[in-house]
Amino acid sequence: MCSMNQMISRMARAAKLDRDLYEEVETDTTATGQAMGVVILSSVAAGIGSFREGLPAAIVIGTLVSLISWYFWAFLTYVLGTKVFPEPQTQSNIGELLRTTGYSSAPGILRVLGVVPGIAPVVFLAAAIWMLVSMVVAVRQALDYESTWRAVGVCVIGWMIQTLLILLVFQMSGTKLPVPQS
Repeated sequence: MCSMNQMISRMARAAKLDRDLYEEVETDTTATGQAMGVVILSSVAAGIGSFREGLPAAIVIGTLVSLISWYFWAFLTYVLGTKVFPEPQTQSNIGELLRTTGYSSAPGILRVLGVVPGIAPVVFLAAAIWMLVSMVVAVRQALDYESTWRAVGVCVIGWMIQTLLILLVFQMSGTKLPVPQS
């Protein structure tokens, strides 16, 4: 089991796009819960960073939506990466994708800075780009890809499918999408 210090160190390495970190958590079957913890921290940071006049329940709902989205995106990445676009050496399982993609959300913790008036849009955009780049590194390592472009393609296709489904769910439920306020 990983200590809190080790988890924080891993989060910093993930944010630095350390390929060795992604290989490490890929094979550490005890890190799935920790990866979920990173997603929760990132999600809560986003909720706090986008909190203005909404209800505190929005943070809880946002965290739950983020957890479900993380699992779904990891699952989509697994299917796309191992069944639709594998390279000859690709071998992976859903646990490996959950661990690596969970840690790839570490840069999202910066979204807490969205509470600073006037910078929320910039903070959220920078965090989103950083998280996407981190996701590409995580996917490339987890799927043992030699091609970064293949990892980019898998991530973008999975993200588009996930985004469309989330928009559909929000549309069908009549719920307004949570958008950071400036």
